[in-house]
Amino acid sequence: MKLRLFLYLLMIFTTLESTAQDPVFTQYMLVPETLNPAFTGLANAWNAGLLNRRQWPDGNRRMDTRYGYANNMVTDQLAVGGNVLNHHEEFTNYNYFQLNGAVSYRVELDYDWRLRMGIEGGYGRKNFNFRNLLLEDQININDGSISGGSIDPGVLHGTDKIDFFDVSVGIVVDQENAWFGAALKHINRPDISFTETGNMPLDMFLTVHGGYYLTFERASLRFLPDDTDVLFTFNYMRQSQYNRLDIGGMLEMPMFTFGVITATNPERKSGNGHFITSVNPIVSMKSGEFTFGYSYDLNISKLGHTQGVHELTLTWQSNHTCNRCDNYKVRLKRNGEAGYTH
Repeated sequence: MKLRLFLYLLMIFTTLESTAQDPVFTQYMLVPETLNPAFTGLANAWNAGLLNRRQWPDGNRRMDTRYGYANNMVTDQLAVGGNVLNHHEEFTNYNYFQLNGAVSYRVELDYDWRLRMGIEGGYGRKNFNFRNLLLEDQININDGSISGGSIDPGVLHGTDKIDFFDVSVGIVVDQENAWFGAALKHINRPDISFTETGNMPLDMFLTVHGGYYLTFERASLRFLPDDTDVLFTFNYMRQSQYNRLDIGGMLEMPMFTFGVITATNPERKSGNGHFITSVNPIVSMKSGEFTFGYSYDLNISKLGHTQGVHELTLTWQSNHTCNRCDNYKVRLKRNGEAGYTH
């Protein structure tokens, strides 16, 4: 029994080390800073938020991811910000922490379109508690007793934590009702091996994303409030062998937003793979300068009873735009993003 537990833990740890997948978020349209550093300062005002994601809350399988950010424009073209992420897996006791600073620069392409370029970098740490592992040479097969230590080279020459420097870049082109962007994370590919002699570069994470706002005329749909929009959005992600495409739509009213995001697996690696892996309803409510969001990822794959994924967001956007930024005024969107008009 104990040997099987050790082998199972070792298998999970090996998988974790080889894939090292980044956490992903369902409500990326509410917190676009999770996607791309070029979104830093998009709102042209003080903008901050918190995100809490709990995946598979059924006992030891639980994974918790927390993200926080703040940013603002400092000139008519330059924005600065920062963000912090912490991801913890209950069963393996694996923890991933990252603290980044971000800068973006905006260039006017013409009267309607802008180009934003962003870069972020900072400190990362990955922890894995080897002391929780029970290794084979600690077990006395005669009486079942457990010794205090192991001579396994992975423990003797390994480490419980990895510290590294990480860099990501991104671009976004946008206008008042549409945006399209791409980002590449971990471009310096830091070494994340837990052993002294190991060499395990962190896989780069590619994301390509976009959205389009369709605005309804009051005369066409009288049962909807004024300033009601529909957002069509997508987000493609790829890291090593992992890939995912989120597509969906959001009905955005002045106070409430309702939508559905569908998570798909477009490059199925096996015949048993599902194209649609989850269907994720989203609801948000705006109150003053704050927006509260909730989403639930309903698993429809063969993973079994996972109790889904719960995600909560709280974002704040100041109604006072940058007083140093020429003659722009902000058009607030219900999801916390903004477009600009002259």
